[in-house]
Amino acid sequence: MSLKKLKIPDTYNYIGCFLTLRCNLNCEYCINYFGLEKRNFKNKELTGEEWVRALNRLVSRDDLPVTLQGGEPGLHPDFISIIKNLKPELKIDILTNLTFDIEKFIREIPPQRLRRKAPYPSIRVSYHPQYMNLEVLVKKVKRLQEAGFYIGIYGILHPAFEEEIIKAQEQCKSLGIDFRTKEFLGEYKGKLYGTYRYPDAVGNSRRKYCLCKTTELLIGPDGNVYRCHHDLYKKFPPIGNILDPVFEIEDRFRKCDQYGDCNPCDIKIKTNRFQIYGHTSVEIKEISELSYVK
Repeated sequence: MSLKKLKIPDTYNYIGCFLTLRCNLNCEYCINYFGLEKRNFKNKELTGEEWVRALNRLVSRDDLPVTLQGGEPGLHPDFISIIKNLKPELKIDILTNLTFDIEKFIREIPPQRLRRKAPYPSIRVSYHPQYMNLEVLVKKVKRLQEAGFYIGIYGILHPAFEEEIIKAQEQCKSLGIDFRTKEFLGEYKGKLYGTYRYPDAVGNSRRKYCLCKTTELLIGPDGNVYRCHHDLYKKFPPIGNILDPVFEIEDRFRKCDQYGDCNPCDIKIKTNRFQIYGHTSVEIKEISELSYVK
């Protein structure tokens, strides 16, 4: 059965395709685990063929790519096949720790497939000093650069590793590698870090009701679509499935009773896809302690 096309609303800023939530690293500050007591991301995963069928439904824009991410997307057995078989008009970005086979990647993926006009790299590599050797990572990044890919490194300014991240940034810049930093989001030594549009919406034991509207299409490993990162990581009921023939992408406010337990990704103040600061993934209104939402 052929699937009807799904147009991305003009208000949407991001398309996150979580090919898998599995990861070969175990960073204690991983935002995917924020607020979770156990690190257990055993999910059914779409096959490469199913991902291609699902994503080829999307009608997006040149400035709005599908971002293949995780976990570590390179752990998906069909990672390269998915990239090769997505329709050409669908732009692609990748978030990765670069532990996949880069030589196979270079052989099979032409650099222009991941090229578009954007103020940031299409391949964005996360650097985690606890588990990664900077020298090895730099060699991989330089290899991909020389092969023609637009690639850069991102480091999280975690209080315990901030000095190391800054040194790595200086070293990479001296080698012609784009290295950018990201604000640490989460708790460390009893202090909550991050710049948030709704400060009391994260790390708060008191739940409230609200109406919330997203600017992101978030697709989990099994094809389920979620209102927000909170629902994805905590396995709350999805709003639909990307392979469902009747699924529609709706640009509207939805009722929520989890205000106070938001994932930092959803409410942080950040740059949008044009690198303009001041964007937040969701808009929240009508916050209430009542037993209903209008």
